[in-house]
Amino acid sequence: MTDSQRPSSMPSAPPPPPKRGAPPPPPGMGRAGGSRPAAPPPMPKSAGGVRVGGGLTLERIVREAFDKGFSDVHLGVGEVPRFRNRGEIETTDYPVTDEALFYGWLAEVLKPDQIQDFKQRMDFDGAAHFDFTRVRINIFNTLRGPSMVMRLIPVKILTIDQLSLPMVLKDICHYHKGLVLVTGPTGSGKSTSLAAMIDYINTDMPKNIITIEDPVEFVHTSRTSLIKQREVGIHTIEFKNALKASLREDPDVILIGEIRDRETVDIALKAAQTGHLVFGTLHTNSAVKTVERILGMYEPEQQSAVRISIAESLVAVVAQGLCRTTDGKRAAFHEIMINTDAIKDYIQRGQLDEVEALLPKCTFDGMSTMNQSLYSLYESGRITEETALEMSPRQNEMAQMLRGRI
Repeated sequence: MTDSQRPSSMPSAPPPPPKRGAPPPPPGMGRAGGSRPAAPPPMPKSAGGVRVGGGLTLERIVREAFDKGFSDVHLGVGEVPRFRNRGEIETTDYPVTDEALFYGWLAEVLKPDQIQDFKQRMDFDGAAHFDFTRVRINIFNTLRGPSMVMRLIPVKILTIDQLSLPMVLKDICHYHKGLVLVTGPTGSGKSTSLAAMIDYINTDMPKNIITIEDPVEFVHTSRTSLIKQREVGIHTIEFKNALKASLREDPDVILIGEIRDRETVDIALKAAQTGHLVFGTLHTNSAVKTVERILGMYEPEQQSAVRISIAESLVAVVAQGLCRTTDGKRAAFHEIMINTDAIKDYIQRGQLDEVEALLPKCTFDGMSTMNQSLYSLYESGRITEETALEMSPRQNEMAQMLRGRI
């Protein structure tokens, strides 16, 4: 045992002078120089993607994803950072993430009370803004430790034309009242299409637009329209309360981030029937399934009355998916149902199979099936035959279309 390690209760000579040429103990180390480092200080703010004092920053990772056109960033303790590239998970050469680094990343985008809230609840939903992009954040606990998924949201909102969306979406935006549902699985571009439609109204029409989102994704600036965006948890406590209050805020257009339950459907239908244009999203894969999903939220004895309300209120259902294109990007394909008199009659009578059969015959009204949309992308050379078959909800029919039999 050296003199410097001997307990204070033992008699000892004065500590020897440091050896000539020995370096001073590093900062944060104990007096003995070989003991454990003290608790790490709070992470300093990053500069240029490299943390002060060295280390990989969250900003640098998100910047790489943004520069390469990736849609999502996946981070977690015990895992290597990964990206989602055109629908597929892609690994990186970064080292495995440890807990200290993970919480350092959280400190870049969250306030201390938000980090504490995550530790207590073990889940967190929110959004953050970098100079070059906005991100939607979900943080959650796993078997290995905390993890985070970030969805990149462009700062610049692309227009309907820039996204090559069907022109019927512009026609839908000109309705003065009714319910418009944009549907599809997670990651299908629903928010991007909705943002383009809201931007079209905001640019061309003198309306009052109110959005209720959890969280706010695309940030709009008032132009010809006046637009007010509210985020659940920051600008309102309860989603349903904000939705009810929006009816008293003189809106022309209401955007509901997600239709979650029966109460939200009730308020959305009421708003649509009382002279407002209401936009909302659902996680369904087709127009008919969207109507079935809404009806399924109600008891059997209530469904007849709800069918009548839907038939009277509905403007359109736009079901959307994304597929890889031949130029290294992704394109949206759609099933579009416009609530014409014939469609309305079938919905009222509960003959939803007839609705499905009618869609491919009503292209003049702007309607289409997903197979028709995929075939159009194939004909224009934007997707391959393999992609058209892979993404088709009815592959046998798609195969016949590709062979020219339909």
